[in-house]
Amino acid sequence: MADWVTISALATAGGTLALAVTTYASVRSANRAARVAEMSLLAGLRPLLVESNESAEILRVNFFDVHGVAVPGGRAAVELIDGNVYIVVSLRNVGSGIAVMHGGRICPERQRADVEAPPLDSFRRLSRDIYVPPGAVGYWQIAFRDDTEAKRASLAAIGAGTLTADVLYGDFEGGQRAISRYLLAREEDGAWHTTTIRHWQVDRADPR
Repeated sequence: MADWVTISALATAGGTLALAVTTYASVRSANRAARVAEMSLLAGLRPLLVESNESAEILRVNFFDVHGVAVPGGRAAVELIDGNVYIVVSLRNVGSGIAVMHGGRICPERQRADVEAPPLDSFRRLSRDIYVPPGAVGYWQIAFRDDTEAKRASLAAIGAGTLTADVLYGDFEGGQRAISRYLLAREEDGAWHTTTIRHWQVDRADPR
């Protein structure tokens, strides 16, 4: 004679297990969809700065004590004025989000690309916000006025014709920070050519 109580218990247990499996699959699918949606949203906000095209417009950039430093497309402006050093790099945002400049640094020699990202505390913060919209050309700037080791090293590197610029920037919400490295090399005509060397991710996993 069939034990209907046991059969009923087993059927209930089986139904509960099937419901749990279905719920787990649904939750997992929903989480995966949420992650995909978040990744798509972040990708839509992500900037990426490279050297501008040589056909890009000439920008005229102001410092608080110097006005109208001209930087052509694909180039950097390296100016020595009254003993001070003024550097402007023309950059283009090839990403899909607005780039907000946070700061940067100048290294007085050619830096390797196959190294770890430079520490954030080595960057000099900008005194004002600089924005570069998607697909647009913008710039990063730095000046050395005081008689410091950094200024003396920069002057020596300018004489040698090679500088490396590291620029820190992120999206307009303050996230997805990245560091981009550029080589500034003086050509025979005296112009400073800009080449993108490497990008590092600060707030997310490096894709390499």
